[in-house]
Amino acid sequence: MEQQKLPNVTIALILSIVSFLCCCCSAGIGGLLCSGIALFLTKKDEKLYLENPEGYSNYSQLKTTKIVAIIGLALAVISIILSIYQISTAGGWDGYIEQQKEIYEQLGIPLE
Repeated sequence: MEQQKLPNVTIALILSIVSFLCCCCSAGIGGLLCSGIALFLTKKDEKLYLENPEGYSNYSQLKTTKIVAIIGLALAVISIILSIYQISTAGGWDGYIEQQKEIYEQLGIPLE
């Protein structure tokens, strides 16, 4: 019997890697979404693999993808917690936005 590749491994790996970038750019929310979807896809493929282990060849890639997705999820949660802490200590949402503007100005990134 010819071995096939698990159908969702590649897209789950891409989503897992993108979750790292989204953790930094969207206060963790984008990373949470991407890694959550990646974990869902890996669970789906893992179930498919367990039904027919001899029929699929890239189970090791699935395990790697699952680990990367879990790390992305953990980073997203940490990023969300840090964002909530910054908002609460900066004097609310307006203070948080002002802090972010100051950081962008120091880095030389134009806001408008």
